[in-house]
Amino acid sequence: MTIALNGPLLLVGAGKMGGALLEGWLARGLDPKTVFIQDPALPESIGELVAGHGIVAGAAPRLPQPPAVIVLAVKPALAGEVLSVIAPSVGAETVVLSIAAGRTLESLADPLPETCAVVRAMPNTPAAVGEGITVCVANAHVSEPQRQMCETLLAAVGDVVWVDEEALMDAVTAVSGSGPAYVFHLVESMEQAGLEAGLPPELAARLARATVAGAGALLKQSEHDATTLRTNVTSPNGTTAAALEVLMEEDALKKLLARAVAQAAKRSRELSS
Repeated sequence: MTIALNGPLLLVGAGKMGGALLEGWLARGLDPKTVFIQDPALPESIGELVAGHGIVAGAAPRLPQPPAVIVLAVKPALAGEVLSVIAPSVGAETVVLSIAAGRTLESLADPLPETCAVVRAMPNTPAAVGEGITVCVANAHVSEPQRQMCETLLAAVGDVVWVDEEALMDAVTAVSGSGPAYVFHLVESMEQAGLEAGLPPELAARLARATVAGAGALLKQSEHDATTLRTNVTSPNGTTAAALEVLMEEDALKKLLARAVAQAAKRSRELSS
């Protein structure tokens, strides 16, 4: 799907996530002449991409007209200050799309014009390779075309899901926003277990990484859910069954993850307030 906008796009912040989005947009055919980047210090890799496409970037780029969309991709602590600076650039048809974690719709809208359309989005780090998932919630001023435009932009780096209740965003952050770190820790733990079972370090690391990556790819491509896939790979009285007896004893792993997600959601609520 080629991306076409009815006005300029202002990307505020071109760090890891902002840069990943930019790469996705350009790969999907977004005209670089319509993109403007507000960032006083671009990372080297993004700087090369920007220069190669002739994109206007700087601390305060001048736009030919009010932007169709402003994508806020700065650290949450900077969001309020940055929004106050860019508020005069907001036009009557502008939608502000924020990926600043933990910033509520109310806090995002506060420095902006009273009827500004605002979308709060929570992507995750696999967006860097086009395999992310982003959950969005919109305020009452977002029109259907603006909603579709935001979805198209976010779909450049993975799946997009909308929710109606902003309160769900704390749980979303805990499951998918923080979730990649849980998977990376699983790989670390499998690698360590391999070492303790006698594998050489390089082989243990390779097996753990490839196994988790391959299982994820299979899960994505399969028509079956995770429970069915687990059952299919578990032969009665086999090695996998023996291992799962340990992992599933008294729902130990489920309970541990439930505690972890609850703790992350709690912290998200604290940061939001």
